[in-house]
Amino acid sequence: MTYECLLYDVQDGIATITLNRPDVFNAFNDQQSYDLQDALKQVSRDENVRVVVLTGAGKAFCSGQDLKAIASASKRDLSESLEKRYNPIIRAMRNLPKPIICKLNGVAAGAGCSLALACDMVVASTVASMIEVFVNVGLVLDSGSSFFLPRVVGSLKAFELSTLGSKVSAEEALQLGMVNKVVAPEELDDAVTELAARYAAGPTKAIGLMKKMLNKSFNSSLDEMLDYEAYCQKIAGNSEDYKEGVTAFNEKRKPQFKGA
Repeated sequence: MTYECLLYDVQDGIATITLNRPDVFNAFNDQQSYDLQDALKQVSRDENVRVVVLTGAGKAFCSGQDLKAIASASKRDLSESLEKRYNPIIRAMRNLPKPIICKLNGVAAGAGCSLALACDMVVASTVASMIEVFVNVGLVLDSGSSFFLPRVVGSLKAFELSTLGSKVSAEEALQLGMVNKVVAPEELDDAVTELAARYAAGPTKAIGLMKKMLNKSFNSSLDEMLDYEAYCQKIAGNSEDYKEGVTAFNEKRKPQFKGA
């Protein structure tokens, strides 16, 4: 699969999507946003893909919207831009029944920060940072940050980070729960590859169902989640991976999950 502003690669069940505008720190122009939308459709359809790694080329993960690209427009409807460009990306990421790992190699700013927060796991380099930069140009949170940020760090810290535009280092992000793990830059590739390989060998259907369950839990009661757990467990219990898992347990061997 070839894109103008992305690199797309699938190996051993792992799809790696790399934002590829390193000269502007992988800032989003229209083309990159539409490329990412399409790439997410591809990983959703491809049964060989069991896990997705999202990262950026060069020194940055993603610096958000390319402000030079929109400065040339005479008048731009930002609401329309969100509905057509960014919101479909975030919805696709959260609805994807496969885990998405963010390989946070550098700065994640604005919509780039939202993109990282929308992933299921974040492994960060010590040189990485996150910043909700919207306030610095007189804008509000978008691309899902108003949803993800307070749920991750709490309402008080979310207000601080969003209204002051404070930069969060990788280590502080780890303490706040914004990332799962922080490693040295030279260890980032191996750390993400190891994690992705674990997911690629895992029971993909069960993992996808758990992702849906955790998404739903934000706005559900205990009774609703108990019912939904029963519904999802019935689906998982009819999967080939469940049969393999039980068989492997009884045979005292490691299960060979096929993601079915």
